[in-house]
Amino acid sequence: MEQPERKPSWLKTKLPGGDASYMQTRSIVRSNRLHTICVSGKCPNMSECWSKGTATFLIGGDICTRSCKFCNTATGRPLPLDEGEPVRVAESIRLMKLKYAVITSVDRDDLSDHGACHWATTIRTIRQLNPETVIETLIPDFGGRTELLDIVTEAAPDIIAHNMETVRRLTPTIRSAAKYATSLAVLAHISARSTGKTGIMVGLGETSEEVLELMDDVLCTGTKILTIGQYLRPSKANIPVERYIPLKQFAEWKAAALSKGFTGVESAPLVRSSYHAAELSTAPRLN
Repeated sequence: MEQPERKPSWLKTKLPGGDASYMQTRSIVRSNRLHTICVSGKCPNMSECWSKGTATFLIGGDICTRSCKFCNTATGRPLPLDEGEPVRVAESIRLMKLKYAVITSVDRDDLSDHGACHWATTIRTIRQLNPETVIETLIPDFGGRTELLDIVTEAAPDIIAHNMETVRRLTPTIRSAAKYATSLAVLAHISARSTGKTGIMVGLGETSEEVLELMDDVLCTGTKILTIGQYLRPSKANIPVERYIPLKQFAEWKAAALSKGFTGVESAPLVRSSYHAAELSTAPRLN
């Protein structure tokens, strides 16, 4: 099905601006030669977040070994890991005076450890330079290898997220290598050792029943933090939007997730996995 030509009014966002905080964030990112998912993922919240002095750092380079149909990150043969990157990320967090930092990465299936040791070094370096900063990580599946997941969990980030991305039926179509069952197993391994979190995109052709089924599957892993956002086609090379989800449906999914037992839920068109991350991390449990 072709993508609708006109987006609903609630999907209109402010273009990146020139206010002082935005410009400072951009300057720090550029001067430290950092990659961000804000830019590579064409995040609709970049203007809001950068104006507040926050950014989601992308480590491991900016070339991914996978080619998921929803993602705008370049696919190909990545460059060798940059050993100076952990220090530059940590120093940027210090300069931004971040109380809450979010780190993600490309998939590095080309590496024997899928980049797990680089992840651990980055987390520990951030902690050393910014002992008061809360660290949230959004990690790949590391091929489902638990010994690699343990390298990351033992570095002790405060939150460890791994995104399901979509419902069971659509996973083989939307994700190039990741499997639904593997992602559930990753979340279960994470949640047994840390605070787990996951996110999905909607508007790809899923049914509401499938979204509710995914919620149940995720809860069975022990994961209690969930984000739901509208998929927005980043380029013509990506899979088209099947439909734009009404605001009422997002509200209904949030209510359903909370009633099922999730303790933190963000569900709205422009929500992304790192959006309002700090607020979600401290969401109160329901009685």
